[in-house]
Amino acid sequence: VQLQASGGGLVQAGGSLRLSCAASVSSIMYYAIDWYREAPGKQRELVATVSAGGTTRYADFVKGRFTISRDNAKNTVYLQMNDLKLEDSANYYCTTFSTGRTYRGQGTQVTVSS
Repeated sequence: VQLQASGGGLVQAGGSLRLSCAASVSSIMYYAIDWYREAPGKQRELVATVSAGGTTRYADFVKGRFTISRDNAKNTVYLQMNDLKLEDSANYYCTTFSTGRTYRGQGTQVTVSS
């Protein structure tokens, strides 16, 4: 399984970005996908999860601002981020668990400026 995150960039506070996580699998519909973020000096944080069945869960600090979704036809999971805050600046990456191990893709940097 290979995962590749994209869509990061520099955005002003209050702005929006949509991150994509493309998976090199036959069908992403069978996989739960997690979005994590890491910022310098901070612990890794689980941001959002979408299960294989489509159930979504969010960290409290992004509820109401971020939306995770999946497009099974494109083998892609998205993270729509609205009302971005300075503290959302981090490297964002997606992971999935399969065949007894966790796969993690390269991340994409999100920088929120004031």
